[in-house]
Amino acid sequence: MYYKQQFANVLASKFNGVISEEEILFRIESPKQMNHGDLAFPCFELAKIKRKAPNKIAEEIASEIEDPLFEKVEAVGAYINVFLNKQKVSSQVIEKVLREKGEYGKLNLGNKGVVTIDMSSPNIAKPFSMGHLRSTVIGNALSLLLEKGDYKPVKINHLGDWGTQFGKLIVAYKRWGNEEKVKKDTIKELLKLYIIFHEQAEIDASLEDQGRLWFKKLESGDEEAIALWNWFKEESLIEFNRIYDLLGINFDSNDGEAFYNDKMNGMVEFLAEKKLLSNSDGAEVVDLSELNMPPCLIRKSDGATLYATRDLTAALYRQETYQFVQSLYVVGNEQSLHFQQLTEVLKKMGYNWANDMKHISFGMILKDGKKMSTRKGKLVLLEEVLTQAIDLAKQNIETKNPFMQNKESVAHAIGVGAVIFHDLKNHRNNDVEFSLEDMLRVEGETGPYVQYTYVRACSLLEKGEYTIKIDETVQLNDDQAWPIISKLMSFSQVIERALLTYDPSLIAKFTIDLAQAFNKYYGSVRVLQDDSHKYARLSLVYAVATVLQEGLRILGIEAPKEM
Repeated sequence: MYYKQQFANVLASKFNGVISEEEILFRIESPKQMNHGDLAFPCFELAKIKRKAPNKIAEEIASEIEDPLFEKVEAVGAYINVFLNKQKVSSQVIEKVLREKGEYGKLNLGNKGVVTIDMSSPNIAKPFSMGHLRSTVIGNALSLLLEKGDYKPVKINHLGDWGTQFGKLIVAYKRWGNEEKVKKDTIKELLKLYIIFHEQAEIDASLEDQGRLWFKKLESGDEEAIALWNWFKEESLIEFNRIYDLLGINFDSNDGEAFYNDKMNGMVEFLAEKKLLSNSDGAEVVDLSELNMPPCLIRKSDGATLYATRDLTAALYRQETYQFVQSLYVVGNEQSLHFQQLTEVLKKMGYNWANDMKHISFGMILKDGKKMSTRKGKLVLLEEVLTQAIDLAKQNIETKNPFMQNKESVAHAIGVGAVIFHDLKNHRNNDVEFSLEDMLRVEGETGPYVQYTYVRACSLLEKGEYTIKIDETVQLNDDQAWPIISKLMSFSQVIERALLTYDPSLIAKFTIDLAQAFNKYYGSVRVLQDDSHKYARLSLVYAVATVLQEGLRILGIEAPKEM
């Protein structure tokens, strides 16, 4: 943020090298209350160095500061508080948004470095449930944040298309499946069979052994096993792609676990060459006891590979293919140990780039306070939720704005946006309670509220017949607009913090705060009053609309111009 940097420059010149400009910049805060100023610097750390009380230091430095950008500088306790020149800064901020439009807030952090993002990654032959929503939308928002920070994201849909569960499903299909039913409604019927398998396995434990045997056959290239697996996969992808289209999300790679089948032997051989494999009850493992971790299972006693084998192979393939500067895994909290093991095994193999791999964990979506479970059939299907949300948005449009054009596309933007926003407004590590009613409210902290604010801004611009005049100075003589200007100023700072902490909820919260500040302004100022400041007020409205639209875009949400 330019003004923060300017304050740091001025302070550095007053401190005469006692504390570096970088440290000053790091310590500058935004006061919680606006009547305490726009920027504040705490002097506690300087007390020992200068051998003075921090409040005395604050008083001395505050009295020495003069800068045309600062309206007032005062000492409050141990803090140096700065009030920015509202008129000057308001003009600069609005003019910057008018010039840069959607580029406003862009950061030069990544230098086009590649960041791979392992995201979404549903299991084939199972429905795409609400449980898969979080990885999908968090991963997508992170990719858009990374682009905004000048990185090159590579979105990877690492499909769960391999593993013992497919042996179980083959057993279930062969025992209880009906070809005609499965062809008619593949995913729903396969889910029923998967649930039946686990119910019956509690009665007959030998079913688990049969499942493992059929997965071993699949790995060995058994024709019947391969044919059934291919069928399950093709049908699943048709359903998944329909849902990704609804969400407006695409991928750079759909290489799932099975893609690495012909590469895993090389990984196991390399681990053996490095003398990292040991035997544990017939299975091959990498011992991690010196790190107080359980062993990392590489190959079972029957020769079948495991989740870890495939992820190690995938990590190496991605580094060789993309030369990533970071590799993100957007996977639930419960997989934390797995990713710790993965990183440590790669480091033992001599791959220091393993330190650039990060597990972006997240909490669960709960239904009535409980975890959704595929095995027990306690599912809320994502496609049904999205369709319901779109239908409800359509009903609201028919009631409130029946003559609207493009009803279908607007209802889609509102419905899908509501579902995405409801997820992303929560910190990713928190559990989220599923509630369609809460998602679609136009009041409160919801996607429709932010979208409606954008619509209101667009309507004002249209009524005011606003056109940008880039060469004209924006003279906004309006103290009531300052909370909006303060928010607009902080946009790049919020983007940077969201990027460094992998937390899209900061962007969602920012859009809510900006929308609330704008609606308060709208309620107290006659924006369209025909006076000498009308252009400046409408330029402020344009800046708000631009930044709200960009904030929603980073979250993967459309901003319709009418609702």
